[in-house]
This record gives sequence, structure tokens and C-alpha cells, in this order.
Amino acid sequence: MEASLPSFGLGLMLLVLTLTWAWRVLNWVWLRPKKLERFLRQQGLSGNSYRFLFGDLKETSRMFKDARSRPIGPSDDILPRVFPFVLQSVNTHGKDCFTWIGPTPRVIIMNPEHIKDVFAKIDDFQKPASNPVLKMLAYGLVSFNGEKWALHKKIINPAFHLEKLKLMLPLFYASCTEMVRRWEKLVSAGASPELNVWPELRYLTRDVIARTAFGSSYEEGRRIFELQEEQSEIVMKLILTVYIPGWRFVPTKTNRRMKHITNEVNSLLLGMISKREKAMRTGEARADDLLGMMLESNMKEIQEHRGSKNRTGMSIKDVIEECKLFYFAGQETTSTLLVWTMVLLSIHPEWQTRAREEVLQVFGREKPEFDGLSRLKIVTMILYEVLRLYPPIISLSRIVHEETRLGKLTIPAGVQVGLPTILIHQDRELWGEDAKEFNPERFAEGLSKATKNQVSFFPFGWGARICIGQNFALIEAKMAIAKILQRFSFELSPTYAHAPATIVTVQPQHGAQVILRRA
Repeated sequence: MEASLPSFGLGLMLLVLTLTWAWRVLNWVWLRPKKLERFLRQQGLSGNSYRFLFGDLKETSRMFKDARSRPIGPSDDILPRVFPFVLQSVNTHGKDCFTWIGPTPRVIIMNPEHIKDVFAKIDDFQKPASNPVLKMLAYGLVSFNGEKWALHKKIINPAFHLEKLKLMLPLFYASCTEMVRRWEKLVSAGASPELNVWPELRYLTRDVIARTAFGSSYEEGRRIFELQEEQSEIVMKLILTVYIPGWRFVPTKTNRRMKHITNEVNSLLLGMISKREKAMRTGEARADDLLGMMLESNMKEIQEHRGSKNRTGMSIKDVIEECKLFYFAGQETTSTLLVWTMVLLSIHPEWQTRAREEVLQVFGREKPEFDGLSRLKIVTMILYEVLRLYPPIISLSRIVHEETRLGKLTIPAGVQVGLPTILIHQDRELWGEDAKEFNPERFAEGLSKATKNQVSFFPFGWGARICIGQNFALIEAKMAIAKILQRFSFELSPTYAHAPATIVTVQPQHGAQVILRRA
């Protein structure tokens, strides 16, 4: 009898643990979502009824797959193709609606005043904890909140000051010149060659980020770029499924491949960082690229707090993650901006002509300089309009960790708010009847006039958390467009199929084939 007591106690403990675990799972997949749904509906918000575990993910995935199965016309609305489910939700339920990311509700926010509050109150509306799948792609400054975000921003920010970016202009120029020379050889070989500019522009922006961030060329960083490209395609598929805690540790073929890619990228970057740190300690390396400036700033931060209880600075793991973010975000957003600029200037040759005339008036056929780039008003208007119609990231999200007021709404703890960037950028109530049309003239008197001082244009975010690489991207884009317009005119090839697709960023699914001619 006495011997059976420990067994009875152990059995009781296991029963309690099993019941506790079962209750938590039940609450996660059903009870809490239904409670939140009732709360949101009581406030006048509409949306689909919660569906067990998956929410709207199955429908979202199906609609994405269906949208990508066929191209559209160059003048067709791209929203049904790049953001089909949220567009359908807004059309069906109105702007005051919610969707389901698995068992988590996401309230769609399209009122500019509410958007402003979300961006301004960064402690109330925080970045959601990154899906572990997304972390395997890039997990740096853009993912953090609170003190860690503030520390990383403090350390990284100096590298993106305007004076530092001016020093990088020769590297932008060198990369652009190499691309233009390749194109000139093609034009010389054939009267009007067809060229898929999408891989060319990706090569360009990767070369720029490799040179400016790491002091190397694209060829040296090719392996990292290839691995991150593969990882982004896997990630895009997985984020349209429910993430089951711990599933990433199951040795499936996909999980093993993602882990292998992560380990290889981390190893390549660790070697690069360690080599640079060693050279900096011995005075053999200049800190004139983004990696050097970040390491120098980090060393300064660590030295200032040496011996302090609140020792700060980034760990080597943090530095690796920021480098991965440099590699991914530093080239991905600019390449998409450039490719859609070339597509839209091909569709609207009158704006291509106006932009070329401005570039030739400012620079002639000479090297574009920084002061001249800042005077390219028409080019700037065109880039803003491209970012309005084809923002690289179509939507942003935030989460509240305690009940929070937003206008007349009360957002319960654990609920996300979604800012559908591309829908807001093309909202007729905010931009007028021509909201879906390419009209750079709307930016002729600047951003404030175009937006009527509302937060309705935020391709790089807004407020304290605006992308620190915004100026980097725009200067690089102006340099590239100026160099292209100095030498070439272009139009869409008959083989071009207009197929914008969301693969983390908005990309041309079947490439961007143009016919090049000497300008």
C-alpha cells in the first residue's frame, strides 16, 4: 500500500499537467478566439466567423495561389493579385473589419488619424513577436521593441546619416556604371535588344549593398544572396499556414533545409565579421562601410558602459542578424522600386521623356553628383508615385499587449492591428478618383500637399520607427534611374506579362522584359 502512494502521486501530477496543457490548447485554438470575436463584433467590426485553428489562412493561401495563376493587363488593378483576401474582406465587410491570422484576430485600420496613433504610440502598438519562421530570414532592428529596439537604433543610426551616405555615392555610381556598360554592349550587338531588367536590377542592388555594407562586391556575397532568396521563397509559403509551436524542430525536409540555410548564412557572416573586428583592432581596416560603422559604434557603446551594471552593446549574434537584414532589406526594397519604375515609365513614355529631359538638364552625360540628385524634382515625383502604387511591403502589423483605445475602438490584449499599406495608398477617399492611376503630378508640390497632411503614404513606415534605410534607398534609386535615362530609352517587350506577385516584397513574377534603345 505504501509503495503505491508515490505511483499514485506521480499519476495525479501527470493528470493535472495533461489537463492543464489540454485547457491551454483549447483556450488558444477555440475559447479565446471566440471571446475576442464577440468583443470585436460588439464594437461594430465585421469579419468572417473564426474557423478552428486556421482562421482565414486557408482562404488567404487559396486566393494567393489562384491570383498568381494568370497575368493581368498593364493597366489593370493590381490589388486583386497582390492582396486578394484583405481586399475582399474590406469590400465585403467595409473598412471597419477584422481578419484571422490563425487563431489571432487582426483589426484592419484605414483611418489616417488612427494610423497616425498606431505609428506614434510605439509602446502601445508594438511589432508582433516574429514568427520563428520569419526569424530564420532576417531578425534585426525592424523586429524589436522597447529598450532593445532603442539600443540597436542608436548603434546603427550613425551609418545612415546623410553625410555618411554622401561618402557612399561613388560606390552607388560604380555599381550603376557597370550595369549600364553591360546594357550598352547589348545595344551595340543588336539594334533593339530585349532585356529582362529584373535580374539585372537585383544584381545591381545586391552589388550596391555588398559594397556599401561590407566593402565587397556582389560576387563575394553571391552565396549569401542566393541562400536568402531561397529562404524568402520558403518563408512566404510557410507564413500562409498556421505556425504550431515547436513544429520547426520536427525534422521535415523543409525544416532541415531552412536550418541548413540559416547555419550557412550565419557561418559566412560570422567569418566576415570576425575578420573585420580583428582588422579594426589592429588598425588595418577603415570603418567607412555600414559594417565597419556599425562595429565601431557598437565598440564605443560597450566601452562607454564598461564596468556598469547596465552593460549595453550588441552581441555577436545581434550583429549577424543586423547583417542579414542589411543583405535582405538593403537590396530587396530598392530592386522592386527600380523594376516597377522601369515598367511604369515604359507604360507611360511621356513621363519617361520628362524624366530624361530633367536628368540631361541637370547632369548632361556627366557623372550624377549628390547635389544634382537632390534637384531631380520630376524623378522624385515618379519614385513617390511608384512607391504609392507598388509599395515593396504591402502591409504592416502591430499588436497590443494590454487593452488599448484607438479612436472609438477598444483593442483587447493579444489582438493585432493591420495597416494595409497598398490599400491605403490607393484609397479613392484619400487620393481622389484617379487613386489607381499613375499620376506623378500629384506629388508636384511635395508629400504634405499630396497627402493633405494625413498619414496616407508610408512605403517606409512612419514616425519614430520609419525605416532608417529610406534615404539610402532613394539616393540609390535616383542614381540608377539617372544613369539609365542618360543612356537609354525603353519600352515593354511583347513578351512581357504583367504579373506583380507578393513574395515578401511585390515582385514581377515572370520578370520585366523591355526593349532597349540608345537615348
